[in-house]
This record gives sequence, C-alpha cells and structure tokens, in this order.
Amino acid sequence: MNFEDLYLLEDGEKPYNIRHRAFHFSKDLVLFIKGASYDRIFISMFDQLLRSGTSIGANLVEGRAGSSKKDWRNYYAIALKSANETKYWLCLIRDTLDQDKVRLNELLKEADELSKIIASIIISE
Repeated sequence: MNFEDLYLLEDGEKPYNIRHRAFHFSKDLVLFIKGASYDRIFISMFDQLLRSGTSIGANLVEGRAGSSKKDWRNYYAIALKSANETKYWLCLIRDTLDQDKVRLNELLKEADELSKIIASIIISE
C-alpha cells in the first residue's frame, strides 16, 4: 500500500488514524466551502473556517514529525485549538447564514469528535 492509498476511503467509512481522519475532514470542509454561496461581507468567516479547519490535520502531521516529545505536544495542542476554533466558525455560519444546516451540523459533529480525540491523545501521552 502506498502513501496516497492511506487517504482513500469508501463512502461513509471513517479512518482509524487521527491524521487520516483530519485529512478527510479538511477535504470535506474545502468541498463545503467551495459549494457555498455567500455575500462578500462573509468571506472572512469562510476564510477563517478554512484556515482553522485545515490547520487541524496539518499540525497533527507536523507533530508526528516533531523532534521531541515537547515538540509533539505543542503541535497537538495547536491542532486541538484549531479544532475548537473550527467549531466556533461552523456554529457562527450555521446560526447567521442561510447555508445547508444538515451539512454544517455534520461538519460540526466531526470537528467536535476530532477535538475530543486529540484532547484524549494529549492527556494519555
């Protein structure tokens, strides 16, 4: 199995590895934002959502490559903060704009699960 295959899943299947799960969340978030329509005034909210949501996986991957336990913990802590920030932006968009509420709630649920998993990993290490 090559590296790219690790990120391929069947519909509805969730990866076991937290980094892969965060990658799929980022992909789903990008596709949601790509398909959303909103006025110019809301661009910064969607930009912040994109930045925080994709930062989760990026920091998990970076933490895995860290040079020390402290380095690893710092990157995972940043990933946790990004997951919590992502939940904020998803809630704000859900509650202020006319967007797909079902899809937003699905993304919010996944962001919340990622947040809980990352926190659990940090505590257990």
